[in-house]
Amino acid sequence: MTAISTDEVLRKILKRDCVIAVVGLSDKRYRPSYEAAAYMQQNGNRIVPLNSLLAATTVRGEPVHASLADARAALAAQGVEIGMVGVFRKSADLPPVADAAIKIAARSVWLQLGVVHGADAGKARAAGLDFVADRCVKIEHRRLFA
Repeated sequence: MTAISTDEVLRKILKRDCVIAVVGLSDKRYRPSYEAAAYMQQNGNRIVPLNSLLAATTVRGEPVHASLADARAALAAQGVEIGMVGVFRKSADLPPVADAAIKIAARSVWLQLGVVHGADAGKARAAGLDFVADRCVKIEHRRLFA
């Protein structure tokens, strides 16, 4: 299966999935993960930082979680669900992330520029998740909504 790429579907995902778990979010402002998360947060989305090396700290005012399962549990206590899992990791790191996204019942998985993984696209889509690969969430949001 291939990743989603039509503007109509991208718009739907970006409007619907406003709580974004950012896997691999850095605390360094110059990193693409930080820049994209900052942009999405400034445009009305809630970011949920995930980085096992930064767990128990905060990034952009949000607590950092070690895993999607940890983030889901913390947000469930607030009545909040993760809509999108945005991935800032290399393709080889994706299989456990895709499995975790399915397990927490996220609605979409978004892989950033240069990140693709066909097997996980098929698995996620078979589980009912929208799957976007090789696209920057910040660039696409700006292009579609600016």
